[in-house]
Amino acid sequence: MKASAPKTIVWILGLIIGILGLVGHFVDIQYITEYSFWLLAGGFVLLALGTTFKGF
Repeated sequence: MKASAPKTIVWILGLIIGILGLVGHFVDIQYITEYSFWLLAGGFVLLALGTTFKGF
């Protein structure tokens, strides 16, 4: 299995979603705090999919 670099937009979206998850864990923001774990997990999954599938 070969890993490939994700497209820039996928990388940026995964990074933003992951950062929102981290911020939501430490700062009380109404919607983001409730789903901070899922935002962080979603950002990680998005980055993992971006490296697994070519052209994603």
